[in-house]
Amino acid sequence: MANVAVIGAGTGGLCLAQALHAAGIEVTVHERHRTPTDALHGYRVRINPTGARALRRCLPAPVWETFLSRAGRIGQEFGFLTERLRELAVLDGGPDAEPHYSAERGMLREVLLTGLEDVVRFGACFERYERTRDGRFECHFADGTSTTADLVVGADGANSRVRAQYLPHARRVDIGMVSIVGRLALPVAERLLPECLSSRPNSVVAPGGTGMFVARHEPGADEGYLMWAYGAAAHRYPADVATLPGEQLAELVDGLTGSWHPALRAMVRETDPGTVNAVPIRTSVPPAAWPATRVTLLGDAIHSMTPLRGVGANMALNDAALLARELTGSADTRLAVGRYEDAMRRDGFRAVSESLRAARMFVSESTTQRLLFKTVLRTASAVPPLRRALFAKLA
Repeated sequence: MANVAVIGAGTGGLCLAQALHAAGIEVTVHERHRTPTDALHGYRVRINPTGARALRRCLPAPVWETFLSRAGRIGQEFGFLTERLRELAVLDGGPDAEPHYSAERGMLREVLLTGLEDVVRFGACFERYERTRDGRFECHFADGTSTTADLVVGADGANSRVRAQYLPHARRVDIGMVSIVGRLALPVAERLLPECLSSRPNSVVAPGGTGMFVARHEPGADEGYLMWAYGAAAHRYPADVATLPGEQLAELVDGLTGSWHPALRAMVRETDPGTVNAVPIRTSVPPAAWPATRVTLLGDAIHSMTPLRGVGANMALNDAALLARELTGSADTRLAVGRYEDAMRRDGFRAVSESLRAARMFVSESTTQRLLFKTVLRTASAVPPLRRALFAKLA
């Protein structure tokens, strides 16, 4: 293979570039944002064992060690609480569980860019590709420039332009759920909240098809914060919820949680309104399998999912490791892409399905379903092997 053009310098695209570059395959990465620090909004990235294994396979040893030295370790406990903060279960991975990491987005991109300074071009907004007479692909960018490659990899996120051209029938849909999210400064959280809320991640299982996720993020470049996300079916909110300012969103959550524990309501009230946003939840719809070519996709560009399992970035890393393995182990690019896509569809859309199932359970208005879920949690909490198995699946 002569060269690979990766569209998008997100987590998956850069991880792939690291592996290909280390293997001596010519690779270029084209990112629409103008600088490495543009658009690094959002919360920290949780790297689970699947993502960590993929990173380790793709990164040169010194870069992997840099990641380990700069990423925070996440504790091996995950709690489930009622809206009155009664404990339903505390799951743990056991003494032999592989570690989970918390990575600031800026730090993660900085690490993934190590050694790729001459590989990544910022300010290159992809517009389209076209097949050339010699069977290669010419990628065109908004600034009038172009590049030619033997393989094009769309790693340009949930609104992928590569996917829109290559698989225009592949859809993303609104699932009818909205999450309102905010960040409370960690010093305030530690002063204000009981330890069970401020020391570990928790899922609050409330009645009536509502719930909340709460997770601590240790200090890094910032002072650290407690992230909370209140979720409910879209019909429970005003029609214009996605356009409301943070102050009104926080007031809305406060009103919707009137019967909840005072600590949970205080957490919302004390949150800086500038950090509060409403997020309509969307997911990809698995398309029928397509024949392999020398254009392919990875991560959210093909299998975006709800945030309920927190595995989107990890599946992008997994894709990168799978694709790198196939490309470096085969002289036939199309066959390599075909093997990659078979595995990617299997793993990626399984994660999509599990994430969608978790989202639907989170906002289920079925009293029977919620009672059954609480019973499972209480049972698992008392049986260590079951507790660890459930931790691996849910946490």
